[in-house]
Amino acid sequence: MIIRAVLEWDDEVKAFSATCPELNYISSCGDTKEEAIANLKEAIQLLLEPIPENLVNTDKKFDTVEVVI
Repeated sequence: MIIRAVLEWDDEVKAFSATCPELNYISSCGDTKEEAIANLKEAIQLLLEPIPENLVNTDKKFDTVEVVI
């Protein structure tokens, strides 16, 4: 999966920020570009990680639908 990220230097905190507009502007930071990207990758993986089955209430009836915008 290829996801676009925006890297910016923040002079106030002396660190790089990495933001992903395609995934609800999830972001992270780091002292270097590489560290900011690595931290963003970890945040994206956590965001996309499926919910554990033991936390999903499967007793309820539900429908799954696709929404196209």
